[in-house]
Amino acid sequence: MVKVIDLKKVAHEMIKNGTWKFENGVFKQALENGIVGFDGKNFYFPEYFSQKERKDAKKKLEFILGLDIDLENFYSEIEDSKFSFLIEEFYGLTLPRAPSKYQALVEVIAQQQVSFEFAMRTINNLVKLVGRKIGDLYLFPKPEDILNLSDEELKETKLGYRAAYIKSLTEEYVKGNLSLDLEKLSEEEAIKYLTKFRGIGKWSAELFLAYGLGKNTYPAGDLGLRRGIAKIFNLNPREVKERDVREIIEPYGKWKSLLAFYILCYDRKTEMMKNANRNKGRRKKI
Repeated sequence: MVKVIDLKKVAHEMIKNGTWKFENGVFKQALENGIVGFDGKNFYFPEYFSQKERKDAKKKLEFILGLDIDLENFYSEIEDSKFSFLIEEFYGLTLPRAPSKYQALVEVIAQQQVSFEFAMRTINNLVKLVGRKIGDLYLFPKPEDILNLSDEELKETKLGYRAAYIKSLTEEYVKGNLSLDLEKLSEEEAIKYLTKFRGIGKWSAELFLAYGLGKNTYPAGDLGLRRGIAKIFNLNPREVKERDVREIIEPYGKWKSLLAFYILCYDRKTEMMKNANRNKGRRKKI
């Protein structure tokens, strides 16, 4: 394994929702019973944590930060491919995940049909609107907290039509009609199950499986992923379809979700640079 996970890079690609922070080399996450941390080598817990609480929190952080991922093996798998440049570009970057399955569901729905930056703002709005403060961080809202929000309050989050999806799916979840414990299902079975619910399409189901459960899945129809593939292979983005993405990524087997994530991160980075240059050019003209 890569000996030092680059926590700065991992934090940079995470959803900035107010429930965590990266400060002075330490990643800190708000959990129900306190704020826990990791500096790349050591874990930090409140003094009052029991041994069980420390064990559970350590396991949670390992999942959130993708510390179980063998990056060195992944890099050896792509070092002779068109994706080899991604190693230097994102060295030390793991695949971050959500602290809870419910949080993953909400954050996935919030990302539908909008840019990642806009989605992060709406999620942050929701967390600050109803999440409980713990130190200088917030806990992600519980399902009951979201169900108690009025339509007017939900409008404040700027989630748009996605707010109604989040609320209706939360109702199904609380009633026990929607189960998120899908680890034992195959990817195909889990997608078929999730897409029965209004508000969850194939893209959302695939992203949830990766982000909420840590499954080796990726949203092949994602615009950023298709655009990233187009950039790397010098193709027209409009001509890159979901089947093309799968043909390119599927051969990487157990590394396909991580490779897809690196491609997405590459697309985000290049799009941000392009927009920054465009804005810089506009300012020069004024």
